[in-house]
Amino acid sequence: MNWSEKTVLITGGTGSFGQKFAALMLEEYRPKKLIIFSRDEQKQYQMRTRGFESANVRYFIGDVRDKDRLYRAFYDVDVVVHAAAMKQVATGEYNPFEAIKTNVLGAANVIDAAIDCRVEKVIALSTDKAANPINLYGASKLCADKLFIAGNAYSGARNTRMCVARYGNVVGSRGSVIPYFWERRGTGVLPVTDARMTRFWITLELGARFVAQCIEQMHGGETFVPKIPSMKIYDLAKVIAPKCRIEFTGIRPGEKLHEIMISNDDARLTVELESFYVIQPDFPWWEKANWRAGRPCAEGFQYSSDSNTHWLTCEEMRGMIAELGFDGNGFHNENQTFLRPAAGVRRLAAVSTQV
Repeated sequence: MNWSEKTVLITGGTGSFGQKFAALMLEEYRPKKLIIFSRDEQKQYQMRTRGFESANVRYFIGDVRDKDRLYRAFYDVDVVVHAAAMKQVATGEYNPFEAIKTNVLGAANVIDAAIDCRVEKVIALSTDKAANPINLYGASKLCADKLFIAGNAYSGARNTRMCVARYGNVVGSRGSVIPYFWERRGTGVLPVTDARMTRFWITLELGARFVAQCIEQMHGGETFVPKIPSMKIYDLAKVIAPKCRIEFTGIRPGEKLHEIMISNDDARLTVELESFYVIQPDFPWWEKANWRAGRPCAEGFQYSSDSNTHWLTCEEMRGMIAELGFDGNGFHNENQTFLRPAAGVRRLAAVSTQV
């Protein structure tokens, strides 16, 4: 795939992932044009003033709920990376109608606009919470995943191809637990829901690179799942604030003890490669030979954060957090997080995301 001939658009382009992916595109892949599509005027201004201002970058104010605006934005676009979503579990539980409008209806709008504008490739970002969902956020993302997979048949002769990239918690992203714990360090107490709770972890750098590589290798219809490490939330709290007292608060509504990225039911459709899994679609149009290099997963296989074979050490997580740009006052230096290539990738060398 020759990126220099492609126009790339990122929905939700001013979010944590969007900014990291944009930086990766500009620094290494160098597409013909890069379009940042988001509804946040202030964040777009901040991106322009922090180095995302060049001859081949464009900014579109818009919302995925607005199909007409997507049609205008997708004109002459080759690749769409769909990162726009309502992502907070608690927000989705208390605002379910709004979550559906963005995560489900917004996904349908992206699919329609991409097909009608003859976009070549679309990749949608998913989440571990979409596997066996128990909250509105996870359910809405599972629905979106299904829409994008089915969109390959929906596109008909127009040849737009769509796939999904699913991974776990992003280290240090806005609104996530690491900035929250960091801000609470000064109180002397960190709230942890359950000592047994585990989560998958991935850096923004690895997530962005994984998505770029999925775009290059996709056939259309896959759900890509990288092999990434797990860590207990309790251990994470002790890494961030070793002197703080841990207060166990109990699991919140819509929260799981452990996360799953590949369920038992999906295992029969899943093939394993060296550093990732591919969940293949269960449709007549899918060619099983597309991923013949993959090894079928065993009956009853499940990829969950508690049964993972790769666990982050406290030292690895400590090093990753240090490189994110948290200063002594507990503030998050976004310039370092989004613009500087993350050396933390080297600390997770065992987590290769080469597709």
